Amino acid sequence: MISEDLVRSTLATVKYPGFSRDIVSFGLVKGVRVDGSDVQVDITLATRDANIPRQVHEQATAALSGLKGIGAIKLNFDIKEPPNAPGGPQNSVQAGIPGVKHVIAVASGKGGVGKSTVSANLAVALSRTGARVGLCDCDLYGPSIAFMFGTDERPYATEDNQIVPIQRYGLQLMSMGFLLDDESPVIVRGPMATRYTQQFLRQCAWENLDYLILDLPPGTGDIQLTIVQTVALSGAVLVTTPQEVALIDARKAASMFAKVNVPILGIVENMSHFVCPNDGNIYHIFGKGGGEREAKRLGVPMLAHIPLEIQVRESGDGGKPVALEDPAEHPASKAFQDLAQKLLEIVPGKTA
Repeated sequence: MISEDLVRSTLATVKYPGFSRDIVSFGLVKGVRVDGSDVQVDITLATRDANIPRQVHEQATAALSGLKGIGAIKLNFDIKEPPNAPGGPQNSVQAGIPGVKHVIAVASGKGGVGKSTVSANLAVALSRTGARVGLCDCDLYGPSIAFMFGTDERPYATEDNQIVPIQRYGLQLMSMGFLLDDESPVIVRGPMATRYTQQFLRQCAWENLDYLILDLPPGTGDIQLTIVQTVALSGAVLVTTPQEVALIDARKAASMFAKVNVPILGIVENMSHFVCPNDGNIYHIFGKGGGEREAKRLGVPMLAHIPLEIQVRESGDGGKPVALEDPAEHPASKAFQDLAQKLLEIVPGKTA
């Protein structure tokens, strides 16, 4: 007996090309109609890649053809322009997050490369240029932004259920870390993690921001996919360290953004080098030139080389990001200020 539930469960075995997630959980199956043994399915895709509809059609047809007693199969595709695609009809304000001009994701394919440190200091550096900046910690399972900004405040909700961000150093902040104690783990499955992420982005009362920095979790899982598929990003900054093992995973993140037409704004090489305080010699502890090679391969700018400094770690542990320090006295602070200036040139939008 062919039923709508059976059709949907069968289509849930069809993965979106290039991803581990299926077309049903992505919300791409908009309608299923069963007439006896005949089936019609409405599928909506936002892509400019003609291969995507073809692959989905082939895989969905093959999956449904395997059902016992199935009759005629008709797949109706509605192909839309992806949000914020180059040349598309929408921009990040129209298709983005209320109260935000530009949304910039900071991502890495690998954990441990200092992505949250870069996110926090980039947000601070952008704010010091006079821009209005917010920072959303999208790493639900390992939130660190609350600690790095030295506050345990709890956000509150308005009468219309909007979450009011925490204010710190002139920034608007949101993180799961504001909602939990330090030792409380976040134990949620994929669908709930997706829901929390959407609430942080769209039910947060972001107030007139020029830039909202998203600190993405490492990898290319459900949270990252939810963001890149539903939020109109102005672009993504990839964070890596110089060694090849980090660059391998950075390439995976770059491929994910390419598949959904999110531009890569550039590469940030964190822990790029160490300057010995005793003799001033430069040591490339994690290798040399990896960031440049990857930027050249992707055809994107090399945005910054962030030095490996004790001050960066101490400032993060102390709740006061190093970008708040005088750039003339702190090389890492200067590197983050230079990074902010380059991004302002690539994604202009600071309120005069």
